[in-house]
Amino acid sequence: MPTCFFVSDLHGRVDRYEKLFAAVAAEKPVAVFIGGDLLPSPMAPPPELHGRDFLTGYLADKLRGIRSLPVRRPGQVSGTGQRPAWMGTRTFAILGNDDGRGDEKAIREMEEDGLLHYIHGRWERLGEFPVLGYSYVPPTPFLLKDWERYDVSRFVDPGAISPEEGIRQVHVSEEEARYSTISGDLHDLTQGVDLENAILLFHAPPHKTALDRAALDGKMVDHVPLDVHVGSIAIRRFIEQRAPLLTLHGHVHESARLTGRWREKIGRTHMLSAAHDGPELCLVRFDPSHLETATCDLV
Repeated sequence: MPTCFFVSDLHGRVDRYEKLFAAVAAEKPVAVFIGGDLLPSPMAPPPELHGRDFLTGYLADKLRGIRSLPVRRPGQVSGTGQRPAWMGTRTFAILGNDDGRGDEKAIREMEEDGLLHYIHGRWERLGEFPVLGYSYVPPTPFLLKDWERYDVSRFVDPGAISPEEGIRQVHVSEEEARYSTISGDLHDLTQGVDLENAILLFHAPPHKTALDRAALDGKMVDHVPLDVHVGSIAIRRFIEQRAPLLTLHGHVHESARLTGRWREKIGRTHMLSAAHDGPELCLVRFDPSHLETATCDLV
């Protein structure tokens, strides 16, 4: 399979998107995976492009462009048997904890227009590879709770705000806010599914890895030291128990800078992060058939 791209946490930065789409035009990857936090923050003063306008205006126009680019699929031929079959780059996307759920309707409309595959909680396929997306992260100190869940229990780290508090753009029931967990979601979404070739697009990284290392050294809340690993215990346990082929992560911007690592392995599972806390675009390239050759560049 030709190269796939993976990016995350672009936060509505047009300069990063321009670099991404320039790379897509030049290299024509078979797919682009966008791992959440697509939009300008709904908690910040609106920039020039914001929310729905950013999605259905700027981003939709860019995705129309890459859908029209020819991408060769190895082994495919046209109806005459003489020429390669071609198809535009496919985009798989989820939202992240800094994206308000009020914009989910717009992204679903973009999917109806054939511009992307919105895969939060849904399975798609990329050739022989099943693909699933999942947006929720464990509780954070941030106020927006549209994409936060309890992790494996109703425990909340010191300094974090529970999913039952904070604010939401979209109402959920008290039962969902109080009792839903990432662990339970992953069980329900993957029960009975063969994950040998599965690609899972997460926003949160797995707990206690190089991918979830936050800059919390020496910090305390009410005399309690903070855990520098802020990823999901549920996602880590899921990887250990179910061993999917590949998981993709973002969310913790400074992790690669602090650890010097953007990739990890647990058992057979390759885990890649595109989170970055600098001004550049972090662009991960990978071939799901040859994951050991994956690369990460700042552009």
